[in-house]
Amino acid sequence: MKVLTVIGARPQFVKSAIVSAAFAVRSDVKETVVDTGQHYDPNMSSVFFNDMAAGPPKYSLNVGSGSHAQQTAKMLAALEPVFEDEAPDVLLVYGDTNSTLAGALCAAKLHVPIAHVEAGLRSFNRRMPEEVNRVMVDHLSDMLFAPTTVAVHNLEHEGLSPEKVHLVGDVMYDASLRFRDEAARRSDVLEKLELAPGGYILATVHRAENTGTDARLREIFAALERTTETLPVVLPLHPRTRAVVEQWEVNALDHTAIHVLEPVGYLDMVQLEANSAAVVTDSGGVQKEAYFYGVPCVTLREETEWTELVDSGWNRLVTPDDADAIVSVIAAAVGTVGTPSELYGDGHASEAIVNLLVRKA
Repeated sequence: MKVLTVIGARPQFVKSAIVSAAFAVRSDVKETVVDTGQHYDPNMSSVFFNDMAAGPPKYSLNVGSGSHAQQTAKMLAALEPVFEDEAPDVLLVYGDTNSTLAGALCAAKLHVPIAHVEAGLRSFNRRMPEEVNRVMVDHLSDMLFAPTTVAVHNLEHEGLSPEKVHLVGDVMYDASLRFRDEAARRSDVLEKLELAPGGYILATVHRAENTGTDARLREIFAALERTTETLPVVLPLHPRTRAVVEQWEVNALDHTAIHVLEPVGYLDMVQLEANSAAVVTDSGGVQKEAYFYGVPCVTLREETEWTELVDSGWNRLVTPDDADAIVSVIAAAVGTVGTPSELYGDGHASEAIVNLLVRKA
């Protein structure tokens, strides 16, 4: 069986590396990986392949940035000849990025079956481009690999055939089990930054709804700066966020009390997450990783696709347009734990995905 995997953003590099390792032990599967270049900064891409000892993708399309329409169109144009050259039996895509959508659209036009990892996630907010992407890809897909029972129910409610839906667990949980100890051995990020375990807040901010609104991003930064009065705040800064902040004033980042970093590699990020007092983020994947490491999370969004984390008390939502509210929720989160539960499978989602793909081929 020939599998074509299309990825393009840093969370997808992690998920793909775990599933690719499950493919690699089988002689009846040949996987070809395509990196669209949606995340084109080396700190957002190649460092992840290095950290996870994953081989480089066969194809690097180097699409880069642009509007959603421009980026998706460039990907479609670049992917079509790859499909024609590789003639895959199935396309494998992950999550909800423009790379996911472009891969699925190209496969659908060329009548290649589509398998979607992380199917069924819903924030129920169509203003989010990720929500549009995930809904469209689910309805195009032939195999839907759901990470949770909530995701399965979402797909059922949308009328998708139960025969297409498979509850497999979460490949990011697989990754956390595989790489946590390795991160502790190989990463020296805590020593470099002179951070004590449990003695700092880790923050990430990158979503368009936060970085695209000047007033909202200012409230987020004001809240993080006030939080430093209690605990240091470490902020690996996404290139999109840095570009916006640097427009505010000359050398604005030089004057902040927040410990601003360049984007960090996967193992350093795992180490920072696992040892933080709390995580503050607008990322979907980071919400889950905080849970995997038993760390409370505050999500700078009005909703989340990982609703089970809110229901179990591991995650708190806060609308990021009021610094006072953000500071209050962060303070309330520090030192708390949610309800112990196994939300994301048994750590063998990648093997389940590979076995189902081979069985259905």
